[in-house]
Amino acid sequence: MELEEKIINQFHHSMEVNAQTIEQFTPLIAQAGQLLCERLVSERKLLCAGNGASGALAQHFSSLLINRFRHERPGLPALALNADSAAICAIAEDSSFADIYSKQIRAIGMPGDILIAISANGRSASLVQAIQAAHDREMDVIALTGGDGGNMTALLRPDEIEICIPSEDEILVHDAQLLVLHCLCDLIDYQLFGA
Repeated sequence: MELEEKIINQFHHSMEVNAQTIEQFTPLIAQAGQLLCERLVSERKLLCAGNGASGALAQHFSSLLINRFRHERPGLPALALNADSAAICAIAEDSSFADIYSKQIRAIGMPGDILIAISANGRSASLVQAIQAAHDREMDVIALTGGDGGNMTALLRPDEIEICIPSEDEILVHDAQLLVLHCLCDLIDYQLFGA
């Protein structure tokens, strides 16, 4: 019974965080979906980045855009910067780990592109520098964070979007971020390709 209670508690905590996220961020998620769609129509690309589990979310999101979400459709230009292990290793070796995304953004980011920066706590130096590089390249940022948003929150311009999951538990933050990313995929598909 103890194991079952742990399972039930995990699901209940996740549902509570998801409910709080819906209540606080539905308008911002819709705004982010609209912005992404506008940029994709304008032939801009989405650069996604995160470390560890956040990196896995970045790769998952970009793969859903490049391939498909629920239905077949043309691929959309999205790239997970954390997926290029050779570039990451080279940059980390020759410069520092904090530069692994900023150098890539400065090389391939273009004005009008969007950086989607994903972090459970907002304190990653590599994502902080990625946001700074995106701003240097005249890109906009959509940040998915958790807790108090960490250092990433302070760097965002007033017109940029942050969806800061209301939890300090990084596992629950990632659960909610996955759902937010799926919502964004759904909104993009709906706006570009219809129901």
